[in-house]
Amino acid sequence: MTDGNILTDIGADGVAIVTMNRPEVHNAFNDAVIAEMTAALRRLGEDERVRAVVLRAAGKSFSAGADLGWMQRMAGYGQVENLRDAEGLAELMRVLNFLPRPTVAVVQGAAFGGGVGLVACCDIAIAAETASFSLSEVKLGLIPSVISPYVVAAIGERASRRYFLTAERFDADEAARIGLVHQVVPADQLDAAVASILARLGEGGPAAQKAAKDLVFAVTRRPIDATVIRDTAERIATIRASSEGREGLSAFLEKRKPAWTAR
Repeated sequence: MTDGNILTDIGADGVAIVTMNRPEVHNAFNDAVIAEMTAALRRLGEDERVRAVVLRAAGKSFSAGADLGWMQRMAGYGQVENLRDAEGLAELMRVLNFLPRPTVAVVQGAAFGGGVGLVACCDIAIAAETASFSLSEVKLGLIPSVISPYVVAAIGERASRRYFLTAERFDADEAARIGLVHQVVPADQLDAAVASILARLGEGGPAAQKAAKDLVFAVTRRPIDATVIRDTAERIATIRASSEGREGLSAFLEKRKPAWTAR
């Protein structure tokens, strides 16, 4: 798609670029944008051509979170309407977090409120040194509710207690220190850093990457008991016996590149 609030493009290498395209409002989102992005991500998650998804934004800001006009409308909503609106944003975060493809957030500028949620939902996040972040909801008398499972998973309970409560702005280095982003680079090196990550992702088996992502969710914060031990053993046994697993091991032993790198 080449027009609209959300632009999508799938390259010959299988990398899908999803671009938030509302620079005039700092890529803030409303109910229509949320629905559009959710639908785009679902399509990409089901498209077998797609090897990885890159989430980026047009203009100087990554995302300012909720659109002011949308917030004004929400202020007049009752409980039922507010719940329906909140469920839409919650579904966007769920779809992005559990997308069956590797996801990379490219943060070139400010990410506030729900914008931080989008970053936290991506598997890998790379930020420019000029990026800034804020969980700003309490300044509006609100809370970062539907993004909280993903943000807390990314930055931990301790940092969440500070930044949820203060709503203070923090820079890219602090975002890296607390675990929200993985890498901070000069703004003019952002594209090169993303290209390097995508090259590494291209070396992995697509089915293995999906299974590896599922594995993280399966074992996180669970006791290492007989159930988890059995589950992890079954997972590796299944993928070893798969066509991709057999190809990967054969390629390694034969000192050649596996078939999936030919794309």
